[in-house]
Amino acid sequence: MKKTSFNSDAPVVYSSEFGRMCPGCGKPLKDCVCRKNASGPAGDGVVRLRRETKGRGGKTVIVITGLPLDADKLSALAGELKRRCGCGGTAKDGVIEIQGDHADVLLAELAKRGYKAKRAGG
Repeated sequence: MKKTSFNSDAPVVYSSEFGRMCPGCGKPLKDCVCRKNASGPAGDGVVRLRRETKGRGGKTVIVITGLPLDADKLSALAGELKRRCGCGGTAKDGVIEIQGDHADVLLAELAKRGYKAKRAGG
């Protein structure tokens, strides 16, 4: 029989006591200090709205990129924008996706909030 070895240097990714664990700091995700200290993505200061349909079954989605916010503030802004448009969406990987073609409403709302926003793409 082959003997398996346990690598004690490997980080814990799940604990039955705490659930998912952060691979960076080794703490439970709700107590993670890595994400709280991480700053938002650096950009050129322009928020871009792009209309996408590829890979979405023909459905239109507005993708908002370039927001200088951390994950918590990004998801809060996504919730407010979704309520403003009356539709669904998500915030993940530093971008906000809003279902439907609400680019004009989103441009006005972001400008009202003080962001320099513009349409991107064709």
